[in-house]
Amino acid sequence: MRRVHLAHRIAAAHGALLEVLYAVTPALLQYPMATSADSQLAAMLALSDAETRERAKAAFDAEVSASGLGDVIWSEGNDDPVSVFKVHAFASDLLVLAQIEPDNRLQAQVPVDFVPTVLIETGKPALVLPGDCQAEHIGGTVLIAWKPTASSARAVGAALPFLRLAAKVHVATWEDASDFDRNNPLPIERYLQRHGIAATVHQGGRPSRDTGELLLALATDVHADLLVMGCYGHSRMREWVLGGVTRSVLRSAKLPLLMAH
Repeated sequence: MRRVHLAHRIAAAHGALLEVLYAVTPALLQYPMATSADSQLAAMLALSDAETRERAKAAFDAEVSASGLGDVIWSEGNDDPVSVFKVHAFASDLLVLAQIEPDNRLQAQVPVDFVPTVLIETGKPALVLPGDCQAEHIGGTVLIAWKPTASSARAVGAALPFLRLAAKVHVATWEDASDFDRNNPLPIERYLQRHGIAATVHQGGRPSRDTGELLLALATDVHADLLVMGCYGHSRMREWVLGGVTRSVLRSAKLPLLMAH
């Protein structure tokens, strides 16, 4: 429920409505042989799903009542999580997702590639929270991982409400050093300036296999509590092949990420 409270504070700060969506893989989709092998087993699996959903809803209702959360609605689906989330995502401004922890009993019913799949297939920006997220607020110090690409541009555009409220904004870029001239602002700097946002630029040379690690190290150095970046990936034989930096950051980040594809 810690993530729900954080999402609620973000929604309240921006005058938005928060929708909490319960979506896990139904047992009958995980074990399709049950429908043909034993009708009693299929009924037991369906009952187990319903009981788990009811417990989650009861815990949600109790927390909302105890905490006085307003403007929060509960929704649920009974299909694979990606399909359910896609329907709701298309009519949402920002998604709030959690890094998937395979050892988590409930999250084990969610595909391990759930986050990048939802990002790539919906085109919607998402705030991805680490599993052990303890943050009460985010966006005090924001780090932007900048590349002159559509994904980066969409991520920065989605982050503008956070950037306008941030006390400090940093931009990390791995442009060729020969193209980097501190006497002339980068296009992204001018873009941010036009929105009233002053940023400190960190030039990192050419990208490498360690860029994701360097980016997260920089986030720690500048005490960032939000990292904004594009999500890069493409489909190959029904699997998502992620860019190296995207994969590295999604796997290792200990701070919230605002990502867009």
